[in-house]
Amino acid sequence: MSNEKSEKEETSAALIPIEEKTVDFYGDEITAALVEIEGKTEVYVPVRPVCEYLGLTWSGQFARLKRDPILSKAVVSVHMMRTEIGRGKGSREVLALRLDLLPGWLFGLDSGRVKSEMQDKIIRYQTECFRVLWQAFQAEALNAADSGLFDSTTPPSEPPLELIQLRELGRAIMQMAEQQIELERRVNSAHSRLDNAAQVVSQIRRELGEVKRIVQPGAIISEAQAQVISSTVKALAEYLASKGAGKNHYQGIFAELYRRFQVADYRRVRQADYQAVLAFLDDWQHSAGGSGIHTQTFLPLEPES
Repeated sequence: MSNEKSEKEETSAALIPIEEKTVDFYGDEITAALVEIEGKTEVYVPVRPVCEYLGLTWSGQFARLKRDPILSKAVVSVHMMRTEIGRGKGSREVLALRLDLLPGWLFGLDSGRVKSEMQDKIIRYQTECFRVLWQAFQAEALNAADSGLFDSTTPPSEPPLELIQLRELGRAIMQMAEQQIELERRVNSAHSRLDNAAQVVSQIRRELGEVKRIVQPGAIISEAQAQVISSTVKALAEYLASKGAGKNHYQGIFAELYRRFQVADYRRVRQADYQAVLAFLDDWQHSAGGSGIHTQTFLPLEPES
């Protein structure tokens, strides 16, 4: 109640509408009034119902209107009917903003700082609300001009200056809205490209990590390379067994492998020693009279990719 009192104290005496009109704006009933002020007819829109439709706190927006040097001078008190959501019929004084300045207030709202479910709605109000309300009052404004409610100094053979200004303002607002839509489209496109780039960079990092693991001297061999060593040891052990039965050659081969290359497990062989391990096993078979394990096509020197 104290908030309503302070609002009235900062505005002049309430204006009586020439006509009120309620417009259905995507399911929101917005009531605006045609009033005469200082010899001119103007359309005024109660601000609080719009705040409620957009999920905005009225106290915050009222303070914002007071701070703005232009909007604060265009807010007036108007006797209105049925202007607030959830309230019954009856005359009520409300704070209303001149229609041509409504877009200025709306474009001051940052759609990125409100609830996600309200972002599209705020953008719709910014781009379409002025045009819809202005079209609803075009005929009334023209009739008011014919009846002499506009400034009497306006030549009768020329369109009223107020209508010309509103028309130009409407065009400017539509252009501004189109520019904002295009800007947001570009921002969304840039975000999409950045997401794709992030995925590519992540994949490159994973692949680079695998390459570094393979090529760095201190890195251990891969599972595929360990399998090659295991198969080579098996082939050598079977060859040696064919030369001298009754001896477990596996244990002797692995023991010599671990001693020579200072590892506790063949899977822990370093990348830098991988080729040397295979050469050592080949030489062992050569010394036993064989032709070399890796001359056989069934046992590759390198793991297949």
